[in-house]
Amino acid sequence: MLIRNTGERFGLVTKLLHWVIAVLIIFLIWLGWYMVDLTYYDRWYNASLEWHKSLGMLVLGLAVLKIGWQLYTPPARAVAALRPWERRASAIVHVLLLALVVLLPATGYVISTSDGKGISVFGWFTVPALVPVDRGLRDFAIDAHFWLAYGGALIILGHVAAALKHQFVDRDGTLARMLWR
Repeated sequence: MLIRNTGERFGLVTKLLHWVIAVLIIFLIWLGWYMVDLTYYDRWYNASLEWHKSLGMLVLGLAVLKIGWQLYTPPARAVAALRPWERRASAIVHVLLLALVVLLPATGYVISTSDGKGISVFGWFTVPALVPVDRGLRDFAIDAHFWLAYGGALIILGHVAAALKHQFVDRDGTLARMLWR
């Protein structure tokens, strides 16, 4: 199996990073949505918060790895059948998605470390608090995290819809290039 990307195909590492990050982001958006209705005394309150933080830090690490991988082996070119506006839209959406997988966990990091304590990642290690405690920054990060999550969910839905359209309506092979073939 192809490890690196080529001009026409995505390699194994790109596919793995894409799908692992996608599943984690979708799960984290759902978990965040679920958590807002929990009270402090709910038995899942602390556990869901710890999972959310740990998985968020995992996504941030994978996002940095993905960016590095894309610099090392640029993504495959868009299929030739795309119209100019589809190429532009695709480029914009991919930049927004990449920004999302960095900014969403980064704002979560600011929120979680705003008390001066680091984030324990599954109890394996702790990501230290590097940002000074600042209530204004924390409030900004909370708002940004909220809007990035729900705005990101809409971008993700659009991305999925476009991939399905290209696979089943246009039949141009766009989605198939990111599958395990």
